[in-house]
Amino acid sequence: TVPEGLRYSDFITLLSQHPAMQDKPVPEASEWLASMHSRWQHPEGLLFPSTYRFARHNVPADIIKQAHLKQLQVLQSAWADRADDLPYKTPYEALIMASIIEKELGNRDEANLIAGVFVNRMRIGMPLQSDPTVIYGMNEKFNGNLTKQDLMRDTPYNTYTRKGLPPSPICLPGFDVIEAALNPAETNAFYFVAKGDNKTHHFSKTLKEHNKAVRKYQR
Repeated sequence: TVPEGLRYSDFITLLSQHPAMQDKPVPEASEWLASMHSRWQHPEGLLFPSTYRFARHNVPADIIKQAHLKQLQVLQSAWADRADDLPYKTPYEALIMASIIEKELGNRDEANLIAGVFVNRMRIGMPLQSDPTVIYGMNEKFNGNLTKQDLMRDTPYNTYTRKGLPPSPICLPGFDVIEAALNPAETNAFYFVAKGDNKTHHFSKTLKEHNKAVRKYQR
């Protein structure tokens, strides 16, 4: 079982540690992507987080390919039923957005609302300013404490220093979040901050309102 929000590397680790998969070769991402004639080079986000059942004769490549096909099916189905006038040009861009929403979530019921905030930002050319993308770009340099200096240090995944979407997903988003990215809530909010319970967020229309909420919930 692979929960939503884990990274591709986590999926591979969980799979390779299963008793039925130990000591069996795990293909490099470039290998299975090439074998499936994928148009994408980065494996992040391309496997569907779920529970997979397999026989002892199966090898890791079988499950990886199954998970990839499932993610493609989910993404294509959600793309076909997407809302109008979204700022995504391709299903892959929607997958990137879904991965960001997934990492921002505390309460899954807020997925559509968080999607609405990010879509609002994209429509006016405002940076997404998502901490999880910065953390992903830092990779092993992240020590668990995100500083102001980290937010200012430019990487391809720093959505404070760069506008638009990062170059790839940052995790494995679930079905509900992919649907939320493609059917965002209509909202006038441009900001959100985690409340003290760390499960829900306070949403604000203006920076002034947002700063007030930050003082209330974070400081």
